[in-house]
Amino acid sequence: MIPNEIINDEWYMRLALQLAAGATGQTGVNPVVGCVIVKGGRILGMGAHLRRGGEHAEIHALRMAGEEAAGATVYVTLEPCSHYGKTPPCANKLIEAGVARVVAAAKDPNPLVSGRGLALLREAGIEAEAGCLEAEATELNEVFNHYIVHRTPFITLKTASTLDGRIASRTGDSKWVTGEEARAYVHTLRHRYQGIMVGINTVIADDPSLTTRLDVPGLDPVPIIVDSSLRIPEDARVLERPGAIVLTTYQSATDKIKRLEARGHRVLLTGFGPHVELEEAMRLLGEREIASVLLEGGGKLNGSMLEARLIHKCVLFFSPKIIGGAGAPGSFDFAGYEKMGEAVVLERMKAEQVGPDLCITGYPRYGPASGSSA
Repeated sequence: MIPNEIINDEWYMRLALQLAAGATGQTGVNPVVGCVIVKGGRILGMGAHLRRGGEHAEIHALRMAGEEAAGATVYVTLEPCSHYGKTPPCANKLIEAGVARVVAAAKDPNPLVSGRGLALLREAGIEAEAGCLEAEATELNEVFNHYIVHRTPFITLKTASTLDGRIASRTGDSKWVTGEEARAYVHTLRHRYQGIMVGINTVIADDPSLTTRLDVPGLDPVPIIVDSSLRIPEDARVLERPGAIVLTTYQSATDKIKRLEARGHRVLLTGFGPHVELEEAMRLLGEREIASVLLEGGGKLNGSMLEARLIHKCVLFFSPKIIGGAGAPGSFDFAGYEKMGEAVVLERMKAEQVGPDLCITGYPRYGPASGSSA
C-alpha cells in the first residue's frame, strides 16, 4: 500500500496535533499541547499536556526520549514556554537536553511572552521556527487563545432545531428534535467545555442534570444558570451535586442565596435592574477561571447572548423535520435587526451529517453592538 502522505515536518506535526487534541477538555485554562521528538528517522518520544499543573508535553516527550534527545528535532504544537508558572520553563529543559531543532506550530498567544521561548532557544544555538500547520494549531487552542488575551470564557452556542428553526413544538415538546448520534456528539462537547450555561426557563421546563453522559466516563462541566429573579427550584436536579454557578441580580432574595451557597453552589450577583448583565457575568466567570462555556440555552438566552456579541462559535444541528406552529419556540428570540445587511453572519462554516441530522459549525461576524442583558 502506497502511503498518501509524504513524511516531512507536517507529517510529524500532525501527530503532535493528534496528541494534543486527545486531551481537549482536560487542561482547564491551560492550552492543549502535543510534542513529538524525532532523530534519524525514528520517533524517540511523544507527549501531551494532560492537566493543569501537570508536566507539559515537552517534558513527557523528553523523558521518553532520554539521552537520545540530544541532537533531535522537536515538534510541538505551541511555542515552548519561557516563564515560570506551575512548572519550570520548557524552553530551558529543551536547551538542557541538547536538542538541535525545534519546530512549533504556533507562537504563544500571550502578548507578554509571545516569541520569547523561540528567542531563548535561538540564543542557545538551537534552530527554532514557528508556523508549521499554524492554522490547525490555532483552531485547536481557540479557547486558550481567547482566554489568555481577554480573561473571559470562550462561548460556543449549541442549538438543535427543525428545518423551520423550531427547538420544540407549539406545546413545548422537544424530545427529541435530533437523533441519537447528534445527542451523543453534544455530550462529547460537554466533556470538552469547563462550563455549560442555560437559562432558568430551561431548568424549570426540563429539569436537566447538565451532566456528560457517554459510553465511557466523561468530565462533567460546571452548570451555569442565568436566573435574574432567582426562581430556580431548590430541588432542581442541577443542584443535586455541589458546584453549580447561578448568575442573578442584586434584587434577588438574600436568604435563598445563603441556602444555595450553604449547599456548595456559587451565586454571582450582577445587574441592579431586572436582568443579569451578561458582559459583567462573563467577566466574573473569567475571574473564576472558567475559560470555556457551552451555551445550551433557549431562544431568549441565545438571543440575548447574540445581541451582546458574546457568542464566539456556533454549533447548529438541524433535524430533517418540519413542525410548524406559530407559537413554537425558535433558536433565537430577540428583537432582531432592521436590515438584512445588519444580520449576524457565520464565517468559516463547516457542514457535516451526524446520523440523520445536519451539523453546521461557524464563527459569528457581528455588525453594530447592541444590548447586553437577559
